[in-house]
Amino acid sequence: MQKLAKKFVEVMRECSHVVKTGTNDFHRYKYATANDVLEKVNASLTRHGIASVVTPSLLSVQEVTTAKGNTERLATVEVTVTLIDSESGESFAIKVLGSGQDAGDKSLAKAQTMALKYAYLASLAVATGDDPEADSKTDEATTYSQKSSGTSAVSTATKSSAPKTRTSTKLVCHDCGSSISQKVADYSQAKFGKFLCYDCQHTQQNVA
Repeated sequence: MQKLAKKFVEVMRECSHVVKTGTNDFHRYKYATANDVLEKVNASLTRHGIASVVTPSLLSVQEVTTAKGNTERLATVEVTVTLIDSESGESFAIKVLGSGQDAGDKSLAKAQTMALKYAYLASLAVATGDDPEADSKTDEATTYSQKSSGTSAVSTATKSSAPKTRTSTKLVCHDCGSSISQKVADYSQAKFGKFLCYDCQHTQQNVA
């Protein structure tokens, strides 16, 4: 797999950083959207003759109750991204999990988008400048127990166990497990009915 590995190193170099074009007007911050990541990665892969074949597999769909008492569907998928060198035929696969929650029929699309985004972020070691540990308010926040029994959205590189009791002092994103501030938690709870980090808030809006 020497030829594909050599090309993949070049893709990693070209995609080492993704410019953030998404804007949250309420919190006044910019973030890297799924479109930001996929557009840059796809351009680099095709430039080096690497085909990307995405195969999603539905693991589960369950109903969950939000803090507002609404019923939504939580879908969890496993996405396999197979990268194939068009010249040598060499290939390797990346597998990642993702979950998406929606009141309508978009939970599966959200899960697939989340999984694909983090598959590339983790595999290519892409820097977005978003560090969930950099928020000083995180350590001062009080965690809330999750009201649903659904599994949080995770990827193989960003998997984090979400607390289910008040024994922790950190708030975490319901979808990816990243630490979030009290302000972000309150805003996402009011708008989406669950705790979401900046990226996951945008993902929910982007696929809606």
